[in-house]
Amino acid sequence: MSYFSFDELKCKHCGGLVFDEDFKRTLDNIRRDCGFPLPVSSGYRCPDHPIEIAKDEPGAHCSGKAVDIKVSGEKALKLVEVALRHGVKRIGVSQKGDHSKRFVHLDNELDLPNPTIWSY
Repeated sequence: MSYFSFDELKCKHCGGLVFDEDFKRTLDNIRRDCGFPLPVSSGYRCPDHPIEIAKDEPGAHCSGKAVDIKVSGEKALKLVEVALRHGVKRIGVSQKGDHSKRFVHLDNELDLPNPTIWSY
């Protein structure tokens, strides 16, 4: 079973999708254990995506091993707890300002420093 659609995970710049199957299974298990929807604000990003072009090197979204989930408050805390139990190695938390813009970044890009957690 998959809780995430092609449209949710595809690049918003080019419409392409490269996504790591192991990471997708992890996300499905996290979603199942959270028990609430995990709306994706950013999934795969192609190397030409404006956010990726602005970086010195492409980030985890380019490898198909990262998502940003629109979530805040208690649900954000639960998501972080469940993600850690499922072995997610890299977590970014953005919980300031407008609730509609808050998110939690999850990734398992092991070529980047890990384990780590950070805030935006």
